[in-house]
Amino acid sequence: MQVAKWGNSLGVRLPVALVRQLGLSEGDDVQLVPLAGRDATAVAALSISRTPGKRERLAALRRFRSPMPRGYRFAREEANARR
Repeated sequence: MQVAKWGNSLGVRLPVALVRQLGLSEGDDVQLVPLAGRDATAVAALSISRTPGKRERLAALRRFRSPMPRGYRFAREEANARR
């Protein structure tokens, strides 16, 4: 892969095999993390992982949703009380 200048930024084009393996699509967030245990003279090595998008995070939160008990009311004063 080669680093290229795009506008005021630098970018790297990912091979299609890696894109498919990670399940990436345009607009996805990825996290690049240097691999531990590499010395300063070694060629840089990164671990690439896909960060879940907003829709996936929202879907995960919805799996935990459960109905409130019958007759439950939110108490405004309690919710806004300073601790």
